[in-house]
Amino acid sequence: MDATVEDHPKIVAFPPLLWLIGVIVSVLVHFFVFSIRILPQPFALVLGIVCLLAGPSLAWPALRTMHSAGTNVNPAKPTLLIVRGGPYRFTRNPMYLALCLVQAGIGFLLNDWITLLFVVPLALILHFGAILPEERYLESKFGEQYLALKREVRRWI
Repeated sequence: MDATVEDHPKIVAFPPLLWLIGVIVSVLVHFFVFSIRILPQPFALVLGIVCLLAGPSLAWPALRTMHSAGTNVNPAKPTLLIVRGGPYRFTRNPMYLALCLVQAGIGFLLNDWITLLFVVPLALILHFGAILPEERYLESKFGEQYLALKREVRRWI
């Protein structure tokens, strides 16, 4: 790759920042505009706890796997190699999936459809603003090695 070319995907913004903005906006809407109840509170609470546990349980191993493999986690830095271990055996985007699970967990904990539905724009922004640019970058950088991964591992779940 040419040294003058930036060696990273051109994503819209740092994904955890996108998630944080969505959480803040959705919680503000819940508390100050309106909310629509999802389920009886005990069920919503259980689903919220499950999602809030599942998100970090997916993200931390993904983060550790990338660190132990010796590649950069931050999408503003170059990807040094394709990671195929840990949660990357099952999903090509475990950290983005984790962000969506945490957003869903907050929606269930608040027992609010509006907060829960913020998962949809989050997933769409991550898909079009981070995942697709990353895939184009990885295909151009790693070629067949990345294309093989795409054939073997799903994008989300």
